[in-house]
Amino acid sequence: MKRLILVGGPMGVGKSTVCRALMERLSRCLYLDGDWCWNMRPFSVTEETRALVLDNICSVLARDLRCPELDHVIFGWVLHQQETIDTILSRLPLEGVEVVSISLLASPEALRTRLEPEGRRPRDGVVERSLAYLPLYEKLNTWKLDTTRLTPEEAAAQISRLLGQC
Repeated sequence: MKRLILVGGPMGVGKSTVCRALMERLSRCLYLDGDWCWNMRPFSVTEETRALVLDNICSVLARDLRCPELDHVIFGWVLHQQETIDTILSRLPLEGVEVVSISLLASPEALRTRLEPEGRRPRDGVVERSLAYLPLYEKLNTWKLDTTRLTPEEAAAQISRLLGQC
């Protein structure tokens, strides 16, 4: 059975790095980073750009899920609202697809350390947004994984074990 693995979490939690490490553990796999679909200049969050990004994400994921050469499709993005997850899933061809939704979490201190690396200034407001989003993940219908004390490889190993149980 094909799997769609949704990996969400606040900025700085390690989604991209964990997803790349997870790719190394899974067979016939593709990884789509939701930020790639929102790579625009100037960066602007409006009703129109949000609709564009969701259309792009759903179109790409739908094609990926239809590809017979893939067993696993990993999608990583902030995914801090159940409504966003549900909207994406409602627009995908999920017959014969197992969906696994995971939220990566970390302590506020760990997020701050990851987003404020020594000697570098974080993007404006990213630390505050990440910390504000953190409590929203507890309300989601997802499997939660605290990455505070995990390397990306350890987090990917835990996700692999979860997938073996599904």
